[in-house]
Amino acid sequence: MKLTIRKRTLGTIPLLEVVQEEKKSVIQPLIIYYHGWQSSKELVLTQGRKLAEAGFRVLLPDAANHGERKQPITKIPSLTFWQSIQTNLFEFGYIINYFKERGLADERIAVGGVSMGGITTCALLTNHPEIKVAACIMGSPKPVAYRERIFRHAEQLDRFYPHDYENLLAWVPRYDLSLQPEKLAGRPILFWHGNQDEIVPFEDTAEFVSENPDLNLTFVEEDEVHLVKVPTMEMIAEFFVKEMQ
Repeated sequence: MKLTIRKRTLGTIPLLEVVQEEKKSVIQPLIIYYHGWQSSKELVLTQGRKLAEAGFRVLLPDAANHGERKQPITKIPSLTFWQSIQTNLFEFGYIINYFKERGLADERIAVGGVSMGGITTCALLTNHPEIKVAACIMGSPKPVAYRERIFRHAEQLDRFYPHDYENLLAWVPRYDLSLQPEKLAGRPILFWHGNQDEIVPFEDTAEFVSENPDLNLTFVEEDEVHLVKVPTMEMIAEFFVKEMQ
């Protein structure tokens, strides 16, 4: 099976489009897959290939401040991080609309991502009922808790932070899936998380799953750190195939 990997720029958004060669000009189910913090679209290309081989049109965008959009990281705690996530949220609908207008996508829309991309994924589910399936890989459905963790860490290190830190990030609770789990409305979501993760707390994901036994959640825990290996990528592709039918 031959795949085509096309580099596109949508406005100011660089992305890679991965799709089977013979299907590149026809409608395919669409997955936007987001990379992690201080990573880039190229570093989730292996996952993109596996999803495309399974029959999806896969879009891998560079988040703001990353990849081709890389900028110096500000010394103000978490500003670049949250700005990158919020820009993903702003740009999601624009990307979908672009491919729909060109007759390359329909209503079969899914999202996924790793780490920061997993946080983006869960946040999108709170405001986009058109998303059919999602996969949060070592991300978090509890961004408010993560915001507070960053804040406490900055205090402990005696780093400068704005006195109105919470107000500046007042949009975060509106995109916190754990505060509005009913927004999932039966949609299937895969959570994968290593229980030795030293970057994004495993506990936040585990708690969300245990708190919502009636939701359509698939939770895979492994004895891993903050790292995704090839067998996990293959499992993710299988999940999307199963749930997007």
